Amino acid sequence: QRIRLNGIDAPESRQYCDDAKGFEYFCGRRSSQALDEFLTASRPVHCSFVTWDRYGRFVGNCTRSDGANVAAWMVEHGQALDWPKYSHGEYAPQQSKASVARVGLWAGSFQAPWDWRAQHSDDGPTTAPLSVFGSGNHTCNIKGNISAEGERIYHMPGQKYYGVTQISPAKGERWFCSEAEAIAAGWRRSKR
Repeated sequence: QRIRLNGIDAPESRQYCDDAKGFEYFCGRRSSQALDEFLTASRPVHCSFVTWDRYGRFVGNCTRSDGANVAAWMVEHGQALDWPKYSHGEYAPQQSKASVARVGLWAGSFQAPWDWRAQHSDDGPTTAPLSVFGSGNHTCNIKGNISAEGERIYHMPGQKYYGVTQISPAKGERWFCSEAEAIAAGWRRSKR
């Protein structure tokens, strides 16, 4: 199950930020990858229910098995922002530390996720919340599907069948963050 971390907000997967050198990058994807790496270091993750958001998603407070607060880590490492509307400033000290140290988002320039969503609103969530369970990543955009013959094929954005290809994790299909990752996992690029 995907969990929305209580009291913080991370960039959207299709949101661009500028790094320290002024180059654009998908900051939401980078935040999601940082979260995956952080969680992998100490599993399982335990989440306590806080509420449901307006889209029916589980909102919770989560800790790793070593006791580390996931939301606090994300903010302290510049991968998400304190969301005062919901946190009442709980993560403001971590955000101040990240800003001063110029880590993560703070290394360059960015738009607050809530402001970005307001400008790109389609009256629905732009992404699934960050996942605290496993890395079958909603923020990675290379589609790995299995053909009727059992062949493992990955589809890149812009390829002929990318738009119609559906991913079913229950069938062993998955998302990849890079071609190198797909190839290393034994998948081949679609010919079209």
